[in-house]
Amino acid sequence: MTTKTLFFSCLLACLSCGNASRGDHWKDAGEVLQQIVPPRFPERAWNVRDFGAAEGEEITRAIAGAIEACHAAGGGRVIIPAGEYFTGAITLKSNVNLHLSEHAVLKFSTDPKAYTPFVLSRWEGIDCYNYSPLIYAHGAENVAVTGEGVLDGQADRDHWWSWKGLREYGWEAGMPSQHFRPGGVAGRARLARMNAERLPVEQRVMDEEDCLRPPFIQFHTCKNVLIEGVTIVRAPFWLIHPLLCENVTVRGVRLESHGPNNDGCDPESCKNVLIEKCYFDNGDDCIAIKSGRDDDGRSWNVASENIIVRDNVMRDGHGGVVIGSEISGNCRNVWVENCEMSSANLDRVIRVKSNAVRGGVIENLFVRNIRVGECKEAVFRVEMKYEKVMDGPNLPVVRNVHLENITCQGSRYGLFIDGFPNRDQVYDVFVKNCTFEGVQEKGLNRIIGARNVDLDNFIINGRIMD
Repeated sequence: MTTKTLFFSCLLACLSCGNASRGDHWKDAGEVLQQIVPPRFPERAWNVRDFGAAEGEEITRAIAGAIEACHAAGGGRVIIPAGEYFTGAITLKSNVNLHLSEHAVLKFSTDPKAYTPFVLSRWEGIDCYNYSPLIYAHGAENVAVTGEGVLDGQADRDHWWSWKGLREYGWEAGMPSQHFRPGGVAGRARLARMNAERLPVEQRVMDEEDCLRPPFIQFHTCKNVLIEGVTIVRAPFWLIHPLLCENVTVRGVRLESHGPNNDGCDPESCKNVLIEKCYFDNGDDCIAIKSGRDDDGRSWNVASENIIVRDNVMRDGHGGVVIGSEISGNCRNVWVENCEMSSANLDRVIRVKSNAVRGGVIENLFVRNIRVGECKEAVFRVEMKYEKVMDGPNLPVVRNVHLENITCQGSRYGLFIDGFPNRDQVYDVFVKNCTFEGVQEKGLNRIIGARNVDLDNFIINGRIMD
């Protein structure tokens, strides 16, 4: 190589690094945003009262009849008018917008039999046939849940939550749970074994004794999805779960549920997703981006990509915006901006978690303009040994992470990266113009198994980090 060639090679490398640190990648977010277009529906409406619904009564059949009529006519809105109603599982079809009017409250049955027959689903990243989600769609286009009403799953210590198998949620010795099944292997372990043995999905039929709780809303392999305006409370499991979907908008939704595994919104193996102007107060992660677990995730090989999270408020939760832990199908191109996160019960702000069994490549994560009052553990947390898995054949990779203009008033650590020593599976982490106060640990940051962690005007407790 000539001296001249070497000079221009070095110059090009410097310019590339400079572009990355200056934040030009946010232009890409704008291009992705133009591709996310909420579905539109014909100006036609079907009121469930015209199909026999009455306030204070169980209206499952009336809702199904209105959805079928709306779908057959080419689409529109199915209206739940003001009042309190009761229902079992709801299955949406293409071109149908389930719309809850102001002061409408739709309460879902706590009888598990109301969510049978079982449907094709995915539970904690593993494909199976399980209880129907409370609201479900499969293979549909142009589907929505909108309005100003309330969706109430009625889950509590006596219904659904005890299936977690923890006393704090009502479980007692001898009661069924996802971990305990008299005379056999419990549901969660049985499903994991099916995944490891690569059993065909058609044979992964769970049963009621497996105690695998259904998500509240799950849209499976759908295109053009909108969830807007509603309030969701008391969920059995995850609240919103778009799965293998494309073009998803979640806007202005209020998610308040403090049961086990009560994640707010979990886009899984989805492309082109916008989550904005929502309020999260949850028993688990506020937003958790996923792409399948272990062999299922690698077999599908469908990454979660092009996800924009902006203008949200996060209170309680294990993490504000989380990637993982079921991330075997990879994740790329995530933009998070202009969010407020603060609670004594918010564990982390930005979190990436996987292990050497689940694997996954997580790349191109861009975070800016985040206001944090307080969190328990760390503003930025990377866990490469999640669930204490210390080694395995599928090492995860985390790379090209940019954190900019983040302020925090109280946490244990600033950055907490727990990678694999001497393997450097975490690299190219850029922190710029961030100020953290009230960091409790003497070392301020804890970084293991990471390289090229670049700090630019990063201040912790008044001290410039380098």
